[in-house]
Amino acid sequence: MKPFLAAVMGPTASGKSAAAEALAEATGARLINADAFQVYRGFDIGTSKPDRPERYALIDVLDPHEQGGAGWWVRLALAELEEAFSLGQSCVIVGGTGFWIRALMDEYAGLKPAPNPALRAELAERLANEGLEALADELRRLDPAAHGSVDLRNPHRVCRALERALEPEPALKVQLPAFNCTKFVLDWPAEELVVRIERRLDEAWERGWPAEAASLDAAGHGPPAPAWRAIGYQEAAEAFRGELTELAAKDRIAVLTRKYGKRQRTWLRSEVGAFRLEGRDAVERVREWASARA
Repeated sequence: MKPFLAAVMGPTASGKSAAAEALAEATGARLINADAFQVYRGFDIGTSKPDRPERYALIDVLDPHEQGGAGWWVRLALAELEEAFSLGQSCVIVGGTGFWIRALMDEYAGLKPAPNPALRAELAERLANEGLEALADELRRLDPAAHGSVDLRNPHRVCRALERALEPEPALKVQLPAFNCTKFVLDWPAEELVVRIERRLDEAWERGWPAEAASLDAAGHGPPAPAWRAIGYQEAAEAFRGELTELAAKDRIAVLTRKYGKRQRTWLRSEVGAFRLEGRDAVERVREWASARA
């Protein structure tokens, strides 16, 4: 039987990892991470990394100051898929970064590979020494169209536009191996998802998330490291240092996480052709799907 490629998608705290692991266990499939922050080493508790991350490809593959992105991830995921397909092995992709999964599964055109890290470091140094206006002026000279469309008050966007202008890269060719492809989308009623988010936050706190966050910050992995953009790390570190009360920190994190989950649910409504699963039945349903294929 031809190997399959399945994506397990859903809002934060919906139980994606449990469903994906159940499907992989039932079929011998390879697990591939598609979470934009679980790719970072050391960012464990706050990103809800699986209990056994060694079972997954593309977890813990970047240092906190390295930049990932859709093109970077798709290139690595394609390599995993091609190897698995050559071995006749199925794959299960799981994670909350829906754009990455859609870019891969729908074979998006126009994705660019990861930027040159040396150029990125050079632009960061120039930003600090010369200021944002100087970089924006250079962008205007090199690429007037980008200068007219980018937010010139946003250093991140100006630097990224300059990277593209200084070192234009050909778009990636995204072509999946000939898997049988499917997508599963998990969801819960909104009020139940809120309860799950709050319960997971309490569990992360008990496991030592504030200490993890403060330790990473003290080691130089706080802002402006890309990994530090993960929800809640700033608040958890401030709580550990006594700059925020535990209650205030957890309230802020819960609000941010609920808003993120709402955006994910909205995004996933446009996922065409996916199997829609109630979160509480997801593990059982994916096992039934696997049995039907056997």
